[in-house]
Amino acid sequence: MLYANTAPQFTKMLQNLVQILDKGAEYAKGREFDVEILANARLAPDQFNFIRQIQITCDTAKLACARLTGKDAPSFDDSEKTYAEIKTRVEKTISYLQTVTAIDFEGADEKHITQPRWEGKYLTGKEYAEQHAIPNFYFHMSTAYSILRYNGVPVGKKDYLGAMPYKK
Repeated sequence: MLYANTAPQFTKMLQNLVQILDKGAEYAKGREFDVEILANARLAPDQFNFIRQIQITCDTAKLACARLTGKDAPSFDDSEKTYAEIKTRVEKTISYLQTVTAIDFEGADEKHITQPRWEGKYLTGKEYAEQHAIPNFYFHMSTAYSILRYNGVPVGKKDYLGAMPYKK
């Protein structure tokens, strides 16, 4: 279950984000303004800008899967300064997530997950995924989406959610 709720969902949402990024670039081009204005936009003065929201979204996805599976995640140095560079980071994160399989998640529910800022405390893998990783991923993903939407990029819920596996 942890696999189904993490790697495939993170991948889907990041693929949706690539499409949203493309719409942002098209919007800037059509309105004849520098797309880097969007890259540095934020919703509030004390909030991370768009680039940082995307960096955290990507980090949350890759690190969650790495911590739950014991696989090494790629290291990104947070040096992205442009809209194009942040899109590349999303694509690299997707590539990593596509290497993770359901078998890799065996035993992840009870694995002890910790981080330095938790000061020696831990969560089980299930708790970590449900209480931290998944909500944190969607928080930063939604904020990035909202920054573009706030700045006029014509995206909506269908762009955010992406294709649905409807049945007949």
